[in-house]
Amino acid sequence: MTACTSVVGLQWGDEAKGKIVDLLTPDHDLVVRYNGGPNAGHTVVCDGQSFKLSLIPTGILRPNVQAVVANGVVVYPPKFLEEGAGLRAKGIKVGNNLILSDQAHVIFPYHLEEESLREKAQGQSIGTTGRGIGPCYQEKVGRHLAIRVGELLDPDHLRRRLREIVPIKNRLLRGLSAETRSFDADSLSEEYAALGQQLRPHVADTVRLLHEAYARGRRILFEGAQGTLLDVDHGTFPFVTSSSSSTTGIWSGSGFPARRLTRIVGVIKAYSTRVGQGPFPTELHDAVGEHIRQTGKEYGTVTGRPRRCGWFDAVAVRHAVMVSGADELAIMLLDVLSDLDEIRICTAYQYEGCRTEHFPPFAHQLERCKPIYETLPGWKCDISGCRSLEQLPAAARTYLERIQTLLGLPIRIVSIGPDREQTIFC
Repeated sequence: MTACTSVVGLQWGDEAKGKIVDLLTPDHDLVVRYNGGPNAGHTVVCDGQSFKLSLIPTGILRPNVQAVVANGVVVYPPKFLEEGAGLRAKGIKVGNNLILSDQAHVIFPYHLEEESLREKAQGQSIGTTGRGIGPCYQEKVGRHLAIRVGELLDPDHLRRRLREIVPIKNRLLRGLSAETRSFDADSLSEEYAALGQQLRPHVADTVRLLHEAYARGRRILFEGAQGTLLDVDHGTFPFVTSSSSSTTGIWSGSGFPARRLTRIVGVIKAYSTRVGQGPFPTELHDAVGEHIRQTGKEYGTVTGRPRRCGWFDAVAVRHAVMVSGADELAIMLLDVLSDLDEIRICTAYQYEGCRTEHFPPFAHQLERCKPIYETLPGWKCDISGCRSLEQLPAAARTYLERIQTLLGLPIRIVSIGPDREQTIFC
């Protein structure tokens, strides 16, 4: 059977999925991004060199692997091209090994403007990155104002489409603010037609490409962006992203049947983080939370925003395990907890006076949940040089074993530092 693997985050994103994708890529021939856009941020450290990726799949860092940006991704062409140029400058091959779906939807400058204005008008942020992701996905669902990558390759068609769309967008933006920018259809069509020509060498029908690759026995790795708890259908709505960021997004976001997956690796941090607004039961507002933030360098790869930090939440992750269908775990940043006297795990919630082990479906309910903790001893020593479970201190092994028991899945990978070599395979 052809190997088809998925790497999916089981928390609120930022689980260090990029490192796991990078480690698994040598066993695959294609790496596929199927959701999200330039709001994603994957960091990989190799031989002391750091690579920060947003739109381009992590697989691009490995030679002889095809990196595929599938139809479920929304693409901002200037960012896509800028990211490719940055990789080339670091000696990474970016050519016919990078494929962009002709059916991926395009982010335009008016999407960025709209997102900014809506955030201000609502008076309450839901934690967007301001990169036009939400408005672009809204138009994808709304259909008649959306443009896909393949349309950029036909300048006359693109001009006709933008002459229809831009006046509507200008009226909408003026309704949000009298001080908004106004966009010119012909200028945009000229700019984006030129961008289309730069993208052309990478553009292809990725649905057919993936099916043909599978038929030839090529091994495929799916790389999710964000995390399951940010999934638009199954996360802490409305404080979620605009795409299906769990494994549920693979089928629609790539056109490849998810039933062909042979391995789903769920990635979790040894603690919890969240960026932006939304309920977070185990959040720490004390010196321990700040210690985790500073030690783990918990700042957004894309935005630089400080992440909210807290103890590991087994209730939330159990929900994500169920939704994603994960069959094994990779636990990341275990080394960040090394200086703590004790470590807590949330095993249940108290909600309206009752104990529950179920993750509530509504954000306003989760806001009222209080964590019920178990406390375990810390290990108070540097573990970044360990290369086997046996080399880990007993308290660290106990912590891992407890997480396995609470989630009902085996931990197959333990990361104890950012570099590829700082990894234990179980």
